[in-house]
Amino acid sequence: MKNVEIVIIDLTGEGILRQKVLKALANPPRIFYVPYSLAILNFVFWFLLFVVCMVITIIFKIDSALLPLGFLGALSLSHSILGVYSKKDPQIANIIFSNLRLLKNKIPNKLVV
Repeated sequence: MKNVEIVIIDLTGEGILRQKVLKALANPPRIFYVPYSLAILNFVFWFLLFVVCMVITIIFKIDSALLPLGFLGALSLSHSILGVYSKKDPQIANIIFSNLRLLKNKIPNKLVV
């Protein structure tokens, strides 16, 4: 939310009436150019996948020296891709989550515009 000050001039001559108005911005809060909810979802996805892969490498005794670096690179790459798409469409997080909600409710695609 951004504070915007609107100045209204009083025509009765009693002075200037100032009123602060909160203006909701169209752009959602961002973490490194990606909407907050998408950035958190991206991090959680890659973290859970990393944990699963680490458990598999520990169980099967596979050498996993470069595994953390690979997941860090994949996380950075996916975050930058999300940043490019969110630059084109700032409301991409709302679009993705509304589509996921429609899939959860099993609404057919022909009913969705």
